[in-house]
Amino acid sequence: MSGWNVVVVVVVARVAAMAALAALASACDNSPWPKGAAASNTIYSAMIENTPRHLDPTASYWSNDTLVTYQVYEPPYGYHYLKRPFELVPKTAERVVTPTYLDKNGQRLPDDAPGDLVAESVYDVPIKKGILYQPHPAFARDEQGRYRYHAMKPGEVGRRDSPLQFEHTGTRELVAGDFVYALKRHATTRITTPIYGVFAEYVIGLKDYGELIKKEDAKLREGLDPASQDKPFLDFRRFPLAGATAPESHLLRIRLHGKYPQWKYWMQMTFMAPVPWEADAFYAQPGMAERGLTLDQWPVGTGPYMVTEFVKDRRIVMERNPNYRGEPYPCDGMPEDKAAGRLADCGKKTPFVDRIVSVVEREGTPQKNKFRDGYYDLEVFERTDTGVTYLVEMLDSDRVRADYERKGFNFPKYSDVNSYIIGFNMIDPVLGGGDTPEGRARARKLRQAITIAIDWDEYSKIFPKKGGETAMSPLPQGIPGSREGTPEGINPLTHKLADGKFVRRPIEDAKKLLAEAGYPNGRDAKTGVPLVINYDYYAPPTPERKPEIDWVVRQFAKIDIQLEVRATDNNQFQDKVRKGKHQVFWLGWNADYPDAENFMFLLYGPNSKSVSDGENTANYQNPEYDKLFVQLKMLDDGPAKQAVIDQMVKILQDDAPWSMGFYPWASLAVQSWVQNTKPAILIRDHGRYLRLDTEARVARLAEWNKPVWWPVAAIAALIAAIVFYTRHHLRRRERLNARGELLPA
Repeated sequence: MSGWNVVVVVVVARVAAMAALAALASACDNSPWPKGAAASNTIYSAMIENTPRHLDPTASYWSNDTLVTYQVYEPPYGYHYLKRPFELVPKTAERVVTPTYLDKNGQRLPDDAPGDLVAESVYDVPIKKGILYQPHPAFARDEQGRYRYHAMKPGEVGRRDSPLQFEHTGTRELVAGDFVYALKRHATTRITTPIYGVFAEYVIGLKDYGELIKKEDAKLREGLDPASQDKPFLDFRRFPLAGATAPESHLLRIRLHGKYPQWKYWMQMTFMAPVPWEADAFYAQPGMAERGLTLDQWPVGTGPYMVTEFVKDRRIVMERNPNYRGEPYPCDGMPEDKAAGRLADCGKKTPFVDRIVSVVEREGTPQKNKFRDGYYDLEVFERTDTGVTYLVEMLDSDRVRADYERKGFNFPKYSDVNSYIIGFNMIDPVLGGGDTPEGRARARKLRQAITIAIDWDEYSKIFPKKGGETAMSPLPQGIPGSREGTPEGINPLTHKLADGKFVRRPIEDAKKLLAEAGYPNGRDAKTGVPLVINYDYYAPPTPERKPEIDWVVRQFAKIDIQLEVRATDNNQFQDKVRKGKHQVFWLGWNADYPDAENFMFLLYGPNSKSVSDGENTANYQNPEYDKLFVQLKMLDDGPAKQAVIDQMVKILQDDAPWSMGFYPWASLAVQSWVQNTKPAILIRDHGRYLRLDTEARVARLAEWNKPVWWPVAAIAALIAAIVFYTRHHLRRRERLNARGELLPA
């Protein structure tokens, strides 16, 4: 081999070595984000398991959805970000209004009129002028003023799968008619409408409006393939609704049957967010639904953010809405807010963050590791319980505590207004008992036996990262009317008072009730067949969840009941319960608003999940309870309301449609460079208030994620040895003559 070839080989070896070292060095950066992301004004967080199913405000009623819905949509009201107790403030409305009460003759009543005298409540809500929708092709017009994309032909959508892929966009001003249109949409048959039953009970004419819309929708779809995703535009503007009108362009009038003090709270939820008819018309065109172009994935709102990327079950990106008017940050709050620095941005225009990126995590370990390494700013944007895990870890290990304190992690712990329960499907023949009084009595004893057997105190001890205070009723502390933590609040079915403490009843009491229900030792008394019940869970049985699922199975096994686990993802679970194909189920509830009605309605008969698509997932029906609930809704806080709540709780404790479960300890996992955090389940629009200290984030990430160089050095030494050997070997070959003899150097 010539000297030139030796040089080439050596140079190639050196270049390869340098390339390998460079690749290895770059691989030492463990960031899941693009280069420079830490310096950008972007919040990064996780989504648990999958992307939200419903971003359409009419259909959305799951806490996972609020990552997007409360950042994009703006109902008339919101909650003051900092004040506690929670205080309603105007959002798109000019002010929070007091309703006008009318008697049966249409005469005005005093503001404190008792509910039985009120025939009608009228809410006249002035809407702020000058509010604009986000840029969207639904609003785009041509030079003649015609909508560019409202008359697309089949196939014209092409391969577009995002509204951002249309060439033209437009906007327009928010008007009161958009709220009217949104309220009318709750009568649709085309999408899930979980709150239609509640609204139809109060909004004048909405129940009959629902029947009208069914007929009109049937006319539109006559002769079409029922399985087709393409459905003609159902224009709610064509059909007036007495209970929702816009007397002026910026005046919303809502008329309700009777007195319903809780209505003001519904006006801060996205069910009452405005929906522009143009968006409905745009997404109803041929080929849109097939490409995922729907309000369920691409909402259209006036809020501080807009969705710019939606990759199903992978990633959602929201960016600052360029048309947002910049509502100011609050200047007042609680005494501790000033000391915590939460008033420093007083009066400044929101939002402060340019971009929110949330990615799907299917496993808890990588999700938590990314937070510990600083790559998630809020571990899960819409959750308020992610910090409990870390607090337990700090209690278990001094080393972990020192590490977390050094990193400045922020895990504020507090009590909130939410709960977890195990419920029973009351239309199931085994758990509900069917149509006969005898069957229902036996089923009640079965539910009572199970309720005694499920030991929630044990759950919280075994799973301290997820547990909480054992519940005696559906009402957590912090909700007016709750008696949790007091002797009067004890659940006599599951507990008794001994030496001033709540003590769980013995398992023998449960077994006795089970035998009285017709299942001695867990077997049918007539046939001897073991009692097998299905347990429907709304998430896959991952290794992290399996211990909890197994714990539930063991609770039933205490009284010899076999539990068949049917774990699914949340979307499949929702389909199952809507069809009434569930038996025992685990469910959580976050308060929509701070009123007992918002918890007690979860067991109100007309709200049955499987019958009317409401939120009564247990499908519980009790005429006495329902009658009391109707009274509850009309009462202001006070002794009369407390008496009604006490009666309703007693009925539920005896009927046991739920094992009351527990109120989880709450704590948010948030990095120290995220400013203005004040987590609360009821505050869902927090994205616009958060501020990032990006310089601190860059510094901390560099400190926490320093490359480990010894593997690089070891590989470099190995490569150097290879280069040296190669060079030595090649030069030796050059010195060999034709007979293989080594020539002198």
